[in-house]
Amino acid sequence: MGKKTKDLGELKGQLLIFGGVYSNLEALIALKEIAQEKNIAPENIICTGDIIGYCANPLESLHIIKDWGIHAIAGNVEIQLREDKEDCGCDFDEGGRCDVFSKKWYPYAQNKLTSSDKIWLESLPDFITFSYNGKKVLVLHGSFHRTSEFIFKSTPWETKNNSLIDSKTDIVLAGHSGIPFIDTKEGKTWFNAGVIGMPANDGNKNVWYGILDVKENDITFKHESYSYDFNTASEKMLANNLPASYAETLKTGIWDNCEILPDIETKQQGKPLKL
Repeated sequence: MGKKTKDLGELKGQLLIFGGVYSNLEALIALKEIAQEKNIAPENIICTGDIIGYCANPLESLHIIKDWGIHAIAGNVEIQLREDKEDCGCDFDEGGRCDVFSKKWYPYAQNKLTSSDKIWLESLPDFITFSYNGKKVLVLHGSFHRTSEFIFKSTPWETKNNSLIDSKTDIVLAGHSGIPFIDTKEGKTWFNAGVIGMPANDGNKNVWYGILDVKENDITFKHESYSYDFNTASEKMLANNLPASYAETLKTGIWDNCEILPDIETKQQGKPLKL
């Protein structure tokens, strides 16, 4: 199936970028309230995918995104669900803890969705493009070449630049990796806003999103974190027999494992993020 791109034309004003809802309804509701407090309209809000994931409210989370009227792309989870695949397509190592846990949360989410929900998932583009203060911007999930590719701060710039060059883009707004970062070189920027459905493995229970703005004719990139009712989100996971380790992560800010992380990010576990 070919990749689908939605072009938004030119966007102006503050933009709110987030991803990785992971079926965490409490975190999503809190973010929507933040957007309203900041007076950021839905047309200036973009989700980088993985609306559905580890937590207990896949259907409710999907419906909020749909009814909110914001822009969103398909993450690997949405692609797998709409194509009736048997796994989440997260690119986890087979037999690893993440892979084992996915065999609980993915079927749970799969069984919650109706045929009309899957039709809506089909409408999600793989990429979003727009212009912002004269720059070409691309919204993607993993990389331009592979939806489930993990890209981190420590990932070589050459890997990031391949996506920027091949997509003819100045700025990439990315998701999937779960840890917020920004990397800028040669006048180009790779910005990952982080995820709102799980903490960033830094020992802090807060979760992350990003704000783009224009100040003195320059684009600014800012990461912001916020608190939400993680206790309720965690309790609902346990009540629905979802992975207890992930439910605990919501309350500790520490991931169960670092399987997907490069060495540099693994060594940062439990340390406050410097953004």
